[in-house]
Amino acid sequence: MAGDGEDQAYYRTHVFCCTNERQPGHVRGCCADKGAARLRAHLKARVKLAELRGVRINIAGCLDRCELGATMVIYPDNIWYTYRSKADIDEIFDEHLVGGRVVDRLKLTAQQTELDEAKHWAVETERDAEKSTFAAD
Repeated sequence: MAGDGEDQAYYRTHVFCCTNERQPGHVRGCCADKGAARLRAHLKARVKLAELRGVRINIAGCLDRCELGATMVIYPDNIWYTYRSKADIDEIFDEHLVGGRVVDRLKLTAQQTELDEAKHWAVETERDAEKSTFAAD
């Protein structure tokens, strides 16, 4: 029936964070070696503390983008990100999950097979120098 809520999704946003772990020395690397579990926990803590309704932070197995660092995909937006610090996670949280804006410097394209270091990591923000208090270490 229209208007009874049946046409609405249970979650408006699903964030899948790869936490896959490969054998040490694997040629492709893995997100686990890049701190993915700790950073996912940080994002989950931020969402919970902010009481951000309709957002689910999920653990994912291999998302098959291992060479691009720790990765996540946000649905239904179909936006892929790479990240390597709590500051990156905070930026994704503030800009994308709360503000609805894509974080271009961390965004991965569908065809991307390697990182553009200048694009992804050259930007230093004030937040990079700060210690976050939302850690779930």
